Amino acid sequence: MKSLKTLIAVGCLLAAGSSLAAENTLRFGLEALYPPFESKSASGKLEGFDIDLGNAVCAAAQLKCSWVETSFDSLIPALKARKFDAINSAMNVTDQRRQAIDFTDSIYQVPNRLIAKADSGLLPDAKSLAGKHVGVLQGSIQETYAKAHWAPQGVDVVSYQDQNQAYLDLTAGRLDATLVMAPSGQSGFLAHPDGKGFAFVGDAVSDDKILGEGIAFGLRKGDDALKKKLNDAIVKVKQQGTVTALAKKYFGDIDVTVK
Repeated sequence: MKSLKTLIAVGCLLAAGSSLAAENTLRFGLEALYPPFESKSASGKLEGFDIDLGNAVCAAAQLKCSWVETSFDSLIPALKARKFDAINSAMNVTDQRRQAIDFTDSIYQVPNRLIAKADSGLLPDAKSLAGKHVGVLQGSIQETYAKAHWAPQGVDVVSYQDQNQAYLDLTAGRLDATLVMAPSGQSGFLAHPDGKGFAFVGDAVSDDKILGEGIAFGLRKGDDALKKKLNDAIVKVKQQGTVTALAKKYFGDIDVTVK
């Protein structure tokens, strides 16, 4: 009969172990509600830039991809709770997030822009938006930016667990604008019938400290072996032109080069 100490040790290893050790599988965590980065087709199949990117990185790392869905604001807690191995959900690398988790090298970068009625005259600054209602995705850098730069100046920043709900409230007139990643705003809203009459207004917002240094995979602190494996794979897919090709497919002419 095994000793209690041995059983406890085995139990701890099983609880802490990732699927990488057991099946050579990389479990990606994501929120599948943010096209064109990640969403579901009519048949329920995951699709989008980050899905194709994840599959390409897994292939380069000789790993099998699997996917675990959760809300965006739950991704970091779920990663730390070992519900999956890495975050792959258009998450920007920021100093604030680095306090909780680690990241791979940045893979791509996209602008953040304000959507409003095309004839509204609104601009992405506190003076123009004072007294207005602006929707943002809960737990996102857009939320952090809006609360830091606009909320103190009288802008009502409204957080949503689902960006699609923000679009619904925008078309219903309950919001005046929403701040989003430009590719998501274009393909997820402006390119659809509900987006008629709306447009990107003003230039992209900027704040390197809040908006980050590009999008990467989120990892648990200390998971250095996986970090090296993924960074090596990221170099390969960049050299193969995969990131550029996927950006053209999903984002059109938007430049995704990490600055």
